[in-house]
Amino acid sequence: MPAVKVIFFANSDWYLYNFRRSLALAAQSRGYEILLISPPGEYGARLRSLGLDWRPLARMDRRSLNLVTELQVLWGLVALFRRERPALVHGFTIKCAVYGSLAAQLARVPARVNAVAGLGYVFASNDRKARWLRPMVRVMLRLALRGRYTRLILQNPDDLEMFERSGLIGPDRIDLIPGSGVDCTRFTPRSEGSAAPRPQPCVLLAARLLWDKGVAEYVEASRLLRSAGRTIRFLLAGMPDSGNPAAVPESTLRQWVEEGVIEWLGHVDDTSELFRSVDILALPTYYGEGLPKSLIEAAACALPLVTTDMPGCREVVTNEVDGLLIPPRDASALAHAIVRLIDSPELAARLGAAARAKAVAHFDERIVIERTLAVYRKLL
Repeated sequence: MPAVKVIFFANSDWYLYNFRRSLALAAQSRGYEILLISPPGEYGARLRSLGLDWRPLARMDRRSLNLVTELQVLWGLVALFRRERPALVHGFTIKCAVYGSLAAQLARVPARVNAVAGLGYVFASNDRKARWLRPMVRVMLRLALRGRYTRLILQNPDDLEMFERSGLIGPDRIDLIPGSGVDCTRFTPRSEGSAAPRPQPCVLLAARLLWDKGVAEYVEASRLLRSAGRTIRFLLAGMPDSGNPAAVPESTLRQWVEEGVIEWLGHVDDTSELFRSVDILALPTYYGEGLPKSLIEAAACALPLVTTDMPGCREVVTNEVDGLLIPPRDASALAHAIVRLIDSPELAARLGAAARAKAVAHFDERIVIERTLAVYRKLL
């Protein structure tokens, strides 16, 4: 029998490479024919170098609100699906879930899977643009999620409750799968004695550089501890997301570097090595997270975690068990939690070991892959 064709559709090749390449490779090794599509970018070549079929989708811009352009994108997807004749389309993030599902319905694709990794800007932000978009997105989601052979994958119970409460999809067609997983054989703890002792403790925030990720609170915590006479390095890894209205301007980042409150590393390819080089991972987010990738990767490296008591984050961290939870938008609480971990190496080691055990038991990518492929089998 011919291989079952599955199309992965995302809003960037970066997302496919960083979050879904393991799933694509695993599905391909099980006999599925996998086609990846996204707007063009530098990661497409990397996906192809792994033996995956990636193709660029022209005209799509996740920032666009131009009706003519959006209809052209939608019709382009319909034409592609009719030409490729997949058995299943798997869309990632809200816009791709909506467009991919609508196009799949028009092209008569038998099955559709939609993965929404957090509620994101439209549902989490309270600015004017987000409030204006929200009702329209709800209507489009309701249209996209209809149908017997449609499944919705969510990453945390809070998002599941919201979708059920809104009546966007029946609970019998929702699967709760914790994130995109982490390779626990690559993200491992630092070996004892493998690195020279550091003269100063290092804290890291690794994320897309959005205000909603708690970047300002992280910087303010650094200022508070500097003023208290503490010598702690605050590292910031990531780049501003030009497609998000909440992106931190690069000029602001450079001002903070000149002030000496942070060290900005920019984009880092090998985050496993980065996590092993620091002492604490902080994520003071109040964004609409699904299940933050940086938290589970740092957990797999046995780092003590400090994050906010927010959806997605509290699924990774249980306060005082495998990390510390703090209130969102509270720089003072963040500074206090960091000092606790630095001043108590025993506490930091205990929380880090528990975080590693939880990552292996619940967030290993092999678990996520098997549960996702089970969704495919159920639909097909």
